[in-house]
Amino acid sequence: MRSSKSRSRNKNRNNRPTGGNIINRVFDSSGPDGKVRGTPQQIIEKYNQLHRDAVLAGDRVDAENFAQHAEHYTRLLAEAQREVEAKREEQEEQNRQRQAERDRERAERLKAQEAASNNPPQDDQSDGQGESGLVETPEEKPKRERKPRGPRKPKGGDQGGGGGGMPDTPEAAE
Repeated sequence: MRSSKSRSRNKNRNNRPTGGNIINRVFDSSGPDGKVRGTPQQIIEKYNQLHRDAVLAGDRVDAENFAQHAEHYTRLLAEAQREVEAKREEQEEQNRQRQAERDRERAERLKAQEAASNNPPQDDQSDGQGESGLVETPEEKPKRERKPRGPRKPKGGDQGGGGGGMPDTPEAAE
């Protein structure tokens, strides 16, 4: 049988906050009037309502207790919002730096392209015969003369039967 000390240790370990987004995380608050469950904003609203009710009922001790609970969750929420804002600003700064780097690279490429188009490279091999220094494209190359094809020779096995077999190919003849 397990001891109660061991059980309480396991219980505490499982309820440890895992980090993440505190703003949307659901908390269980054990206040003076029982448990209050919800996001920090919902818990703040609930404790503020309990505070107003206690003030109207004339219970100054409970009213102060509820106000302190609401203040605790208000501070918790404010700190989480500051962290989220700091992360967002850091991310935006990184994005601005990346964009500035891309802009610099783009400007350098454009400058290099303009310089290349304004000052075409002088080729040492040109002997003044009007070469433009451009790359020759397939459309500009002179076409090679082809030999005309001769008539097809009939194959030995096929005597013009007109069957629906495979088409005659040079591979099939060999």
